[in-house]
Amino acid sequence: MAVFQDPLVGHRHLSQDDVEWLHALVGDWQLISDLAFSDVVLWFPHTEEGFLSAAERSFIALAQARPSTTQTLIHRDVVGDRIRADLKPMVERAWTSQVETNSSDQGQPSPARMRVQAIPLLHRGRTVGVITLHFAVAAMRSPSRLELTYRRCAEDLLVMAAEGRWPDASQEFTGYGGAPRVGDGLLRLDAEGRITFASPNAVSALLRLGVSDTLEGRSLAGIGSELQRATGVVVDESQPMMLTGRRAMRAELEAHGAAVTLRSIPLYRASRPAPGSGATSAASSGNGAREVRGGEHFAALVLCRDVTELRRRDKQLMSKDATIKEIHHRVKNNLQTVSALLRMQSRRMDSQEGREGLRRAMRRVETIAMVHDSLSKGLEETVDVDELMRRQLHLAAEMAQSDRQVITALEGSFGQLPPDMVTPLALVITEIVANAVEHGFGPDPAHRELHVSMSVQRHADAAGRQRLELELTDDGVGLPEQQWEPGLGLQIVRTLVRGELSGSIEWETASDASDGGTAVGSEPQAGTETARTGTRVKLRAPILAASLKSGG
Repeated sequence: MAVFQDPLVGHRHLSQDDVEWLHALVGDWQLISDLAFSDVVLWFPHTEEGFLSAAERSFIALAQARPSTTQTLIHRDVVGDRIRADLKPMVERAWTSQVETNSSDQGQPSPARMRVQAIPLLHRGRTVGVITLHFAVAAMRSPSRLELTYRRCAEDLLVMAAEGRWPDASQEFTGYGGAPRVGDGLLRLDAEGRITFASPNAVSALLRLGVSDTLEGRSLAGIGSELQRATGVVVDESQPMMLTGRRAMRAELEAHGAAVTLRSIPLYRASRPAPGSGATSAASSGNGAREVRGGEHFAALVLCRDVTELRRRDKQLMSKDATIKEIHHRVKNNLQTVSALLRMQSRRMDSQEGREGLRRAMRRVETIAMVHDSLSKGLEETVDVDELMRRQLHLAAEMAQSDRQVITALEGSFGQLPPDMVTPLALVITEIVANAVEHGFGPDPAHRELHVSMSVQRHADAAGRQRLELELTDDGVGLPEQQWEPGLGLQIVRTLVRGELSGSIEWETASDASDGGTAVGSEPQAGTETARTGTRVKLRAPILAASLKSGG
């Protein structure tokens, strides 16, 4: 189904209620197309002036639907096209006179390959559109009982749509995803809620619930009550109104391990006035607007769909999600236990170097535990890591051994990142910040405060691939002037950036960035004339989905 919305936006002759009703109709008119075995097209005046004046008025197609119960007759997408010359008289007459028009009434030669029916859409007494139904004449020969019933249901819905009675958004949200369709199963109920017709797929769906007797002539509400007594499942108190066809709503019946989704559509017709009462069947106001609500309830349509396998898969996914969350939670707890053991061991170490090594190992373990704690709270394909990294930046500075003040700041947003990217990125940030705090103050005891800021931005490269650029800057003493070799922490950073993130990282002096960066693991040259104050670390990495990183 295609929809062309531009002519309705801000249209001065349409109220917001008119526009919403037209959208609700288009959102649910696949039902009409399937029941009528026809293509359906919505026509609307091509200009705002044409809405009121017939002078040089033409029409454009706003939407179209193709039937899933038979082959389509309109293979090309006509949305946005001007109306054909042979269809314009029919649509113009339907718009102006508010009467249904058939192609046979327009002198079309018979027999013809296609028959067209134009129906005006009235909303609050005004014509707000015209729909055309395109039938294949050959498909209408010797129709079966199912075809006759389907077309009868389509005619009932078209009458309600032409009067503005259907769809009624106040009763039912028509845009509901996963609703049953005509081909899934159809029941037709009379005014008392008894089944007068059941399609083969509807019979099969209810058979899965254990309803094995003949359906026609039985009360659908009675069937629902029997299933409730057999299963002991408590149902919504409004469900009987739906099963009798008196309320437009959706419900689900479950029994014997099967599940069937039901959708009811009440059918109304204009109430007949009592003889001699002088009342009209459709009350009119001073401006001629029709009363579209109320009327006589004479039947109902109930669409049904066997969703047993869908519910089984849903339960499997829910079980898997719960299992994965529990795994992340237990991993987090186990890592916290390991961190506690390392802390206890460090207190019993006589060697200062040994205590320092255990403390750093404890910091890395707690970083991974924090990531697993965040992953245990959600299982989306991507993770919003801004808050996680903000906390990690602050905690990494606190955990680094220092008796002086460290002020941290985060600028920009990481946005959504794949879960496989979060853990190595958190470890890299932890190591860089810890290194800045441990070595940034220098020997000067007067330097009591250190600022560490992290700036992050995302951008797309020439090929449209998303990339992450991260800068960590401090105002410490800067890089050493003599040759230096990276320690274990910086070796871990290099391995994670290159191996896990498929990125690159560079160290440079913050106050002299124009001199160029020095890659991790290289040997910086001897000092320059410029004072070396502060360090800037630049990290660049592509944002890849987990399946791409694993080669899937």
